[in-house]
Amino acid sequence: MFLDICLIMMIIIFFFSLMNFYLGFYFLIFNLNYFIEYNILNMNSSTIIMTIYLDWMSLFFLSVVFFISSFVIFYSKFYMEGDLNLNRFILLVLLFIFSMMLLIISPNLISILLGWDGLGLVSYCLVIYYQNIKSFNAGMLTVLSNRVGDIFLLMSIAWMLNFGSWNYVFYIEFMKYNKEMYFISIFILMASFTKSAQMPFSSWLPAAMAAPTPVSSLVHSSTLVTAGVYLLIRFENVIVSMKLINLFLLISLLTMFMSGLNANFEYDLKKIIALSTLSQLGLMMSILFLGFSKLSFFHLLTHALFKASLFMCAGILIHNLNNFQDIRFMGSISFQMPFVSVCFNFANLALCGFPFLAGFYSKDLILENIFMLNFNSLMIFLFIISTLFTVSYTFRLIYFTMINNFNMLSLNFLNDFNFKLNSSIFMLMIMVILGGSLLSWILFPYPLMICLPIYMKLIPLKIIFLGMLMGYLISLEVKYNKIIILMNNFKLFFLFNFIIMMWFLPVISTLGLIKNSMLFSSKMSLILDQNWTEYLMGRGLIKLMFLYSSFTDLLIFFFNSLLNFFLLMILIMWYYWVY
Repeated sequence: MFLDICLIMMIIIFFFSLMNFYLGFYFLIFNLNYFIEYNILNMNSSTIIMTIYLDWMSLFFLSVVFFISSFVIFYSKFYMEGDLNLNRFILLVLLFIFSMMLLIISPNLISILLGWDGLGLVSYCLVIYYQNIKSFNAGMLTVLSNRVGDIFLLMSIAWMLNFGSWNYVFYIEFMKYNKEMYFISIFILMASFTKSAQMPFSSWLPAAMAAPTPVSSLVHSSTLVTAGVYLLIRFENVIVSMKLINLFLLISLLTMFMSGLNANFEYDLKKIIALSTLSQLGLMMSILFLGFSKLSFFHLLTHALFKASLFMCAGILIHNLNNFQDIRFMGSISFQMPFVSVCFNFANLALCGFPFLAGFYSKDLILENIFMLNFNSLMIFLFIISTLFTVSYTFRLIYFTMINNFNMLSLNFLNDFNFKLNSSIFMLMIMVILGGSLLSWILFPYPLMICLPIYMKLIPLKIIFLGMLMGYLISLEVKYNKIIILMNNFKLFFLFNFIIMMWFLPVISTLGLIKNSMLFSSKMSLILDQNWTEYLMGRGLIKLMFLYSSFTDLLIFFFNSLLNFFLLMILIMWYYWVY
């Protein structure tokens, strides 16, 4: 019975995906956009109106989200088979999709906050779905990191009161000339950085791999992590005109560089794919800060297609390997699971921008546009080396899973006959092959004039072949025990730990932040406060209330405190005036 419900939901969501794709194509051709208003609540003198904004961008994004979600729901039914709380899991996934839908179609920061907070809350529930300590710690890190972004979004909502409305779409053109918009754009940027896990908020994204694999397929392809990029694309006119844009560009490039470098030394299959998501998010952010919002959106759509397919294939591999995620235990899987291996390799090749797959059309355009810009050598070097790292860890992953010798006890439990799981990734594989060209013809109907010399045109191909060689050489570290050599040299060992631990960001985000903040607050309280807050706040306040129980005594205490406060302020002002 539940299978029938899952199948019906998949068909309904897939139908909505096709409908949104057709509408998005129609809106793009005729340059249409619609505002739909619903009167939710009518009270005496006030009304609450829900506004929906539909244009080609929101419809295309909705189409991709629904397309991936339909197959993820079908995939989840068989992947989570035998789970006691399967109904709860499917409902959480549906809530997650609804929250993302609310965020995409909202032109209003209040309704965006509802979807934004919905994503954070439901992602926490899904990360701690498996009840253990590791999941709990990962969930706390995820939800607290996202709460920082929620705070920045709330502050931007408070500043938007100066414009008389929270519907930013109406004011986006004239707001960029307003000085107050500078603060709003900073808050929006910081909120997007936390949601899209840019530095220094990167540590939660690999930790969120504690969630079930179908969730990872949805979260890390088209929903949670791309919400920040989508919000910045909506605020693109304001963001690009900021003075600090080069600083944010450098941060996104460093995120891309750090995650690519870390993925080359990681052995957890899901974490490698999560770090590749982080790398691609850095690429989307950086190209957006350069002013190519349409190109950033194009890469966001193509990335969603191949990353969802990659996670679903990885889930089948983990499922068949009795829940092993270490790639050193894998090898020669292509002989036992040919169909899944083909899908996995297609998604991997699309990730590194192999010609004529989905990722090629967006990444090649991005690289060629960067080469045409008059930018400094550091930025171009970071772009090229980060792309090289992407190809490197992709082929390292292919080597460990497909070419390397199998390192487990027996191959008997491996099979490729689970038609129900395989059918859920078949349509995604077709989109991985054809989706990039289809979207490029729709979004860029006229050929772009990119004038580059032949040696610069061939740089993406050179990066692919050099990255293949680099990935193979890095994969040999296990065979020849290079890590033992590193351990003998403390400096190299420290550097190796620095690389594989995301530049110590997980430590800084958890233990370092807590200990340092406690130490700092205790020192500051001893120097400035001298424990007066402990006496006047919390339980001390209750004791004072009991002490000054009569109303008259309380008023006298209040006025005396107020008088002392004003006297202190006058003394401080006099001191600064004189000296």
